[in-house]
Amino acid sequence: MASQENEKIDLEKPVVAQGNVEQWLGLLMNESQRSIHGVIRQASVAIDDPNFKMIEFQNVFPAQVGLLGIQMIWTRDSEEALKNARVDKKVMATTNQQFLDMLNELIDMTTKELTKYERTKYETLITIHVHQRDIFDELVKKNTKSVGDFDWLKQTRFYYKEDVDQCLISITDVDFEYQNEFLGCQERLVITPLTDRCYITLAQALGMSMGGAPAGPAGTGKTETTKDMGRCLGKFVVVFNCSDQMDYRGLGRIYKGLAQSGSWGCFDEFNRIELPVLSVAAQQMAVLFNCKKERRKQFVFTDGDVVDMNAEFGIFLTMNPGYAGRQELPENLKIMFRTVAMMVPDR
Repeated sequence: MASQENEKIDLEKPVVAQGNVEQWLGLLMNESQRSIHGVIRQASVAIDDPNFKMIEFQNVFPAQVGLLGIQMIWTRDSEEALKNARVDKKVMATTNQQFLDMLNELIDMTTKELTKYERTKYETLITIHVHQRDIFDELVKKNTKSVGDFDWLKQTRFYYKEDVDQCLISITDVDFEYQNEFLGCQERLVITPLTDRCYITLAQALGMSMGGAPAGPAGTGKTETTKDMGRCLGKFVVVFNCSDQMDYRGLGRIYKGLAQSGSWGCFDEFNRIELPVLSVAAQQMAVLFNCKKERRKQFVFTDGDVVDMNAEFGIFLTMNPGYAGRQELPENLKIMFRTVAMMVPDR
């Protein structure tokens, strides 16, 4: 597999492209996810090596896995420090210094001659690690001394559980399994307190088998935050721009596709759709969410189709309140979504 930046990952087993296209493409997708999972497994072993060198590690592994690696290291070291904080008075400060040294090491790399791909990779690592260091700095200042403290639990935490061979991501009390989608080397958002709050609400919504609905004026990062959270969990995120031309049949087809593939759908400016269509859309989504709540493998859609269900799917609406030609959402739709108010972006 090659990403658009020409980053290559080998498939563990070759896939033969013959027969029905939907079957071999399905096999190819599963194999690609299995291969990336294999690379992540290698990375989780590599970060536990006593002779671990950050830059060497980043040069060996693809950008996506390198980023996961630095996030797993941060989670592991932070938890270690928090567990020992009551016994060892200096452990928090030393760990904080370690994170700072790691950051400086990454920053040193950007002063060298780098290709465009490497530059993006190191900039992304720095973006994420600056945020991680800030969090830990905050924990040190607040004198946090336990892993069960909410100041720690509300963060996005990355684990590799060897006993079940899974890469888990926890936000508050919700655990997500990393989806191993091959993302290539993509830029990531600078994470601000607003982004953090948005993640928490969206994670809670998904944990309760509901959808998320960031609302607010244009340019506050509603769609971008949803896409970034998808990248963080290794998911495929599809963005649909809604208009008043959309009918319930078109929306129904999109919902069925999302439910089967386990992707996230982000419906931009959902309240542009006309009211009669919205109330049918609400019934269609209710079928999906109920199936997810009851953990069933299949559901009968409103048009009578029997559809397979991949419980990893998510539906997000973004809304710009108070423009001409926009609807208030009907009540039966509101109850299935958790809203997040995103007012001013934190600059």
